Amino acid sequence: MRVLAIIAYDGSKFFGFQRQKNINSTIVEQIEIALKSLNINSKVIGSGRTDRGVHAVGQVIHFNLPLFWQKKSLKDLQYNINIKLKYIEFKSIRVVDNSFHAQYSAKLRVYRYILKLKKPTIFEKEYVSYEELNSIELFKKAIKKFNGTHNFKFLKKEGSPTTTDIRVIYKTKVVKLQNYLIIYFYADGYLRSQVRLMIAAALSVANYKISLEELQEQIETKKKYITKPADGAGLYLYKVEYSLS
Repeated sequence: MRVLAIIAYDGSKFFGFQRQKNINSTIVEQIEIALKSLNINSKVIGSGRTDRGVHAVGQVIHFNLPLFWQKKSLKDLQYNINIKLKYIEFKSIRVVDNSFHAQYSAKLRVYRYILKLKKPTIFEKEYVSYEELNSIELFKKAIKKFNGTHNFKFLKKEGSPTTTDIRVIYKTKVVKLQNYLIIYFYADGYLRSQVRLMIAAALSVANYKISLEELQEQIETKKKYITKPADGAGLYLYKVEYSLS
């Protein structure tokens, strides 16, 4: 029996989501260790990777349950997994069709980036990013440039093989709340570090380091101006949506 779980995690405590050679401090590996302690030997598949230091409030995973767990309550399973995990929380678990795939069945992925405009407190520094902006309006205009279908090969980090660099960003949104800017990206998918590079590019526009025209050139893969991603502390995988029968 296949189950879908929505999980949250504090990415500052891990070396990223995906399993890595000779490292067990990743989110997937910690979950699999917890599952094995409950005699569940399934691999864990996520909707997508998050880098080291990046958080999630709505990551989706799937795994398969052995027969004896199928006779038990999923609430019991959720409780037993959560007491074995630290900095990771299973928010819900439900049964899905065996054809469901957390990554390939996803239709929409939403990322949220929290940017503080004043220096964060010591309790915030792992969970928000900090930048003083010369122009919030220019920042908003830069973020809007990413809407639509683009080839993002000049706005990705190398090292993650993909069949295409084309992604569709359906919507972006920037909300100002006191000393914070909350930025949302709604897309079919993302390349490695794409969100952080888009944020870095928008910050560069807002601080007069590059122009909106130069940003457009990078989006159109004519010339690279920005190659260093923004800080990962403020980035959260917010939500993943599926068309489930």
